[in-house]
Amino acid sequence: MCSFSCSSDLNFDQANDLKLEPVVEGNLSYFNVAATDFLADDGSEYDLVFDSQDFDIFRDRYLNDYLQKADCYFEITNTINRPFKADIVMLNNDDKVLYTIPFNIPASTAAPIIVSKTEIFENAKLQLLKNTRKLQFALSVKSGQAFTPNTTGNLQLRSSATVYLEIE
Repeated sequence: MCSFSCSSDLNFDQANDLKLEPVVEGNLSYFNVAATDFLADDGSEYDLVFDSQDFDIFRDRYLNDYLQKADCYFEITNTINRPFKADIVMLNNDDKVLYTIPFNIPASTAAPIIVSKTEIFENAKLQLLKNTRKLQFALSVKSGQAFTPNTTGNLQLRSSATVYLEIE
């Protein structure tokens, strides 16, 4: 019986040159608010402010270390016959405002109104995103025909993020 083997010089230092650059997409937050949610029991109108639950994705040390850039996409659909102002507010652990993303949303007439925006977080702005622990949504009703218990329509937000990582 005869056996042969081949070998060559292996360069294990090549592992030091390894650089991975994955791109990951995921959902951020969502809400669906009915027109009647802006109406108090006494018939008066009021603005809504509420927080997103558990926005702590940037607490992960590895994600934080490897994150190079993030594109956050927001889409708001209005089927209510009233205009709105919406602010997406990024807060830190102490509820200090780090950054605000404003939207002016026209009233819906016959068809839904869709307003979208992409916020790009990189360089110094990226650190604000990494320090974000809570998203707050502030919805303000602009002037127009008064709401009644029979007012129809919704204000809906969908959002996602594309994150760019660099692992060396």
